[in-house]
Amino acid sequence: MRMLRLLLLIALAPMLGGCSTVGYYSQAVRGQLDLLRRATPIEKELASETVPAALKAKLRAVLRMREFASRELALPDNDSYKRYADLGRRYAVWNVFAAPEFSIEPVTSCFPIAGCVSYRGYFAEADAQAAGAALRERGYDVYIGGVPAYSTLGWFDDPVLSTFIRYPDAELARLMFHELAHQLLYVKDDTRFNESFAVTVEQAGVERWLAYSGSETERAAYARSQRIRSEFLALLFKYRTILQQYYLQDLPPAQKRLGKAQRFADMEAEYLQLKASWGGFGGYDRWFAGKPNNATLASVALYTDLVPAFSALLEREGGDLPRFYAAVKQLARLPKDERDARLSAYQRAVQPRSMVSAAPVITPALSPHR
Repeated sequence: MRMLRLLLLIALAPMLGGCSTVGYYSQAVRGQLDLLRRATPIEKELASETVPAALKAKLRAVLRMREFASRELALPDNDSYKRYADLGRRYAVWNVFAAPEFSIEPVTSCFPIAGCVSYRGYFAEADAQAAGAALRERGYDVYIGGVPAYSTLGWFDDPVLSTFIRYPDAELARLMFHELAHQLLYVKDDTRFNESFAVTVEQAGVERWLAYSGSETERAAYARSQRIRSEFLALLFKYRTILQQYYLQDLPPAQKRLGKAQRFADMEAEYLQLKASWGGFGGYDRWFAGKPNNATLASVALYTDLVPAFSALLEREGGDLPRFYAAVKQLARLPKDERDARLSAYQRAVQPRSMVSAAPVITPALSPHR
């Protein structure tokens, strides 16, 4: 069945448009085939005498998290995350985000299976860099981020990857719960909805996982990382709003570019103040080393904008995840305008709360583990 699905993708590729589109699908098919080829059952890895003890300990933790996800979080009970693949590289894919020079709205790409999404993923960094260079030549701001994991939305049994297996246990659980949430629910043409839903599930899931299995030290470390991430995101959202308002002004392009550069410089100065309040924690230094731009800010918004609304809905359902999933599926069936209006109403009904990104999954710039 997996091979039939891949053959379907290959058959569709020539009908999707020009040579660049065919090339994009070809690299996606090759990359997915290679990933599946490398995957072996975790039980086989655990039985091997050549697998290091530290890796075995992580794989055992994965199996416990996987069982917990199905039993306690009502996430899909399938063979995802029951196999392990060593990719021999830092990231599974590299996502390319683009935004206009004077806008925070991301450029979208549309595909027959996934619908319209706000980024393109490449299995080879060189391909991602080439795509980013082409977009820059057209005048777009571009952000290229390495991503340690992605979801095939249930088309395949996603394996555990070497790109994230060594994360701290709480972060490892967070990533897996996020990706399993995508298998549970995915709405075409609405990246913001999909990612914010998955972030809400991961947050609830990790809190319950740590209550069930975590030590006091682990819970304290995770709480601190969440607080820092929340404060960092608040800074980004502040400047996203500032830039959005600034771009609406009727100014000559040269003047607008200067103002844009100044506002990004102001954001970096505020970050340095935040960093000092964190005791010098520099987990987000790379974010600024990459010279953030409109595309970088757009990538963050996709993962966090609707989290307060989904969190309010989960609270309205008494924290009951199956009831929450059912309510979200009802929302997903609505036309997008009506869906957005309902979510806005949920968000207005509660005091805005801290928003925490699913960082390494799709916004690697926000992850201190990069």
